[in-house]
Amino acid sequence: MINTICYFFSFLVEAIILWQYSSNLFPAKHIPRRKLVVLCGLYFILFCVSLSESIWINIILYFLLNFIFLVTQCYLNWYTALFHSSILTAVMAMSELIVYGITKHFAPHFLDNGREFYHLLFFSVFSKLIFFAVTYILMHLMKTPKNEAEQHDQSVFLLVFIPLTSIFIMFTFVSIGESVSLPSSLDWMVAVGAVLLLTANLLMFEINRYHQKKNMEFTEIQLLLQKESDSAQYYKMLNVQNENQRILIHDIKKHLQSIDLLNEQKEYAKISAYIRQLVLSPDLKEFSRLCDHEMLNSILCRYMQRCTDSHITFHADIRSGTTDFIADNDLTSLFCNLLDNAIAAAGIIPDSFVELNTGRREKTSFVVITVINSCRKNPFLCKDRQLNANKTDKNGHGFGLKSIRKVVDKYHGDMQMYYNSDTLTFHTIITLKQ
Repeated sequence: MINTICYFFSFLVEAIILWQYSSNLFPAKHIPRRKLVVLCGLYFILFCVSLSESIWINIILYFLLNFIFLVTQCYLNWYTALFHSSILTAVMAMSELIVYGITKHFAPHFLDNGREFYHLLFFSVFSKLIFFAVTYILMHLMKTPKNEAEQHDQSVFLLVFIPLTSIFIMFTFVSIGESVSLPSSLDWMVAVGAVLLLTANLLMFEINRYHQKKNMEFTEIQLLLQKESDSAQYYKMLNVQNENQRILIHDIKKHLQSIDLLNEQKEYAKISAYIRQLVLSPDLKEFSRLCDHEMLNSILCRYMQRCTDSHITFHADIRSGTTDFIADNDLTSLFCNLLDNAIAAAGIIPDSFVELNTGRREKTSFVVITVINSCRKNPFLCKDRQLNANKTDKNGHGFGLKSIRKVVDKYHGDMQMYYNSDTLTFHTIITLKQ
């Protein structure tokens, strides 16, 4: 009866760990309910066979049933499932051997038959804590982002401190139990405390995974709101442009009459200037499509309208396919901050301009993004060569540049900036790896 309870508890914890392991690393083939039914069925078989207390049969069956679960419930090929089933079996066996070795070395009487139930349960909890800690580390070492927008949060490794601390507490309990003869009531309390400690570790992991999921959903919502805002500005700009074009078309007859009058007076230079003025009119410019990337096109159209309103000449040359590998949230952070800085520097200068170009380096996997903008004075400070801002909000200064550097680092890129005093222009050159 004692061994039955301990086996049941051990397999329950191992099933929870397998569930967490597979859910974090692999996409599921079926709904969670069906996946849970299969997991419970397989581990019930494992629990029944374990009552025979044959170590090798238990290990082999544990390996096979984990393999069956991963192959049938996750999108994995058989050899990948075989690999991960081998890892879980090895870590499980290692954790029990470690605890057995520790108890035999530091507390040789820990598993005496006189107090077997509490100490056996404590032994199970101790080994499963080590199993959980190792699999938790492996999960985050092997986990890859599901999409380009997802990044690893290295802070999750700090959570490993919690199971490691729990393992130290368990070891302390073992040492106390070996050194001091505890009454049965305290044995019971220590065993229950160990179970609660393991439960707290498992709950901590689930709560952390839940918060990560919610943070990702929040990021996606923010990105969706940014897309909606850009789209609204984009269509608003198109409406204004269409209205101006209709006005121009309405007045075209009057313009042609003026040109005809100049032609009768043989004022050919004035005719040429008049026609050039009409051709260069913003009302005739077709800037609804600046590039073939939908998100970036909306962003560039919005900034082109800002430049038009501020009397800044804006030019963009975005080569096809050069920004497709950049996630939408990174695209927004990178180009919005680059153009915000460029417009802020060029907005106070007459006849200013902003020029944006993207292109590929030949025979490489690198994309080069260049931004050139008018700039009246050198923005680098003399002392520390750090950028100086022309912004009224000094408290917020620097965050745009930090955001740009973060995106550049994410795509294993490089950024260079310099000021040309001869042409009064500021240059930003960014190289990103596809």
